[in-house]
Amino acid sequence: MPFMTTTADRILQDALGLSEQERAEMATRLIESLDARDSEAAGVQEAWAAEIERRCAALDAGTTGTTAWNDVRRQIEAEILRK
Repeated sequence: MPFMTTTADRILQDALGLSEQERAEMATRLIESLDARDSEAAGVQEAWAAEIERRCAALDAGTTGTTAWNDVRRQIEAEILRK
């Protein structure tokens, strides 16, 4: 990635060697570090937390399912190519 420094690239390569759970935690913390700290951002963060809880509950209850990323990507690409 041309916009990344050597240090950032080295950190990325190290991070990619972590477990899935560790990478998810790192991604969450990095994204949180980019969030604005004003009250509107806090409201958005609370709304996302509530949505995540709702979706997890639906998965646990068996009222919804998941779709593999490769399938979603193919659907998106097909839709883009139709336009």
